[in-house]
Amino acid sequence: MRIGIYGYGNLGRGVERAFAKNPDMTLTGVFTRRDPASVKTVTGAPVYPAERAAEKAGEIDVMILCGGSATDLPEMTPALARLFNTVDSFDTHARIPEHFARVDQAARETGHAALISGGWDPGLFSLARLYMNAALPDGKDYTFWGRGVSQGHSDAIRRVPGVKDARQYTVPVAAALEAVRAGEQPELTARQKHLRECYVVAEEGADRAAIEKAIREMPNYFADYDTTVTFVSEETLLRDHAALPHGGEVIRSGRTSDDNGHVMTFGLKLDSNPEFTGSVLLACARAVGRMRERGMTGCCTLFDVAPADLSMLSGEELRKRLL
Repeated sequence: MRIGIYGYGNLGRGVERAFAKNPDMTLTGVFTRRDPASVKTVTGAPVYPAERAAEKAGEIDVMILCGGSATDLPEMTPALARLFNTVDSFDTHARIPEHFARVDQAARETGHAALISGGWDPGLFSLARLYMNAALPDGKDYTFWGRGVSQGHSDAIRRVPGVKDARQYTVPVAAALEAVRAGEQPELTARQKHLRECYVVAEEGADRAAIEKAIREMPNYFADYDTTVTFVSEETLLRDHAALPHGGEVIRSGRTSDDNGHVMTFGLKLDSNPEFTGSVLLACARAVGRMRERGMTGCCTLFDVAPADLSMLSGEELRKRLL
């Protein structure tokens, strides 16, 4: 299967690294909004200007879109779904329904297949919540993220005027996490479940008070959380916050009878958020390619993907090794 990467930041590089573990797929090229001559890929893959992507439409089975959810993907995915079968990692949960509708319309107009919100949350965590709800209908869901660097939230901070670079750590509130793991079912607001720590490099002469206000009041990202903003030098950010770890846990606590309660969990501990997310997106691209071959058009999510379509193994191998 021939794959393209559109956007070449941390996530794009993560997708590129995943090809080494997925021999049934090949990387046709990387598309960037930067000067291609200035971009050196990890594997030596060819680099093309983003505005010429349409010229390669016949050479790519699935295009993986590696833009940010705050401003890139809402425009990028519908536009490219008219040209390619696509996969993206749109992760603004509150806006997924409207993003789905726009991408679905665009893909259907030109007979393409698209998967949105791949990755691990939304993505694998979404599947965990679905399976848990199906198995334990009388219960409550809890999702905790971190401690780790959120690529989407970090990107959202970098879009604030006056910000040169930034990292955002999502941190679970320890008391809330332990209560849920113990089988309690507390009512928790977003603020009671997570803290958000922001480390920001400001442009020279930027209004730091305005930057902090814009971050703290940003809807869908920080407004509903206790958020700390710490301004640091570029050297400090590179020294102390260069790694991109992340992880989290989905927990469902419930009962099958008055006598018996249960706790279901699915967790991740990631050394590299972009590398792991990139690997999930490549599996999603495999599924989209197969679904399109069977005639599927329009938009879908991981809820709509048969698990076997994600794997490079045959049905016989899956039944023998994993069932």
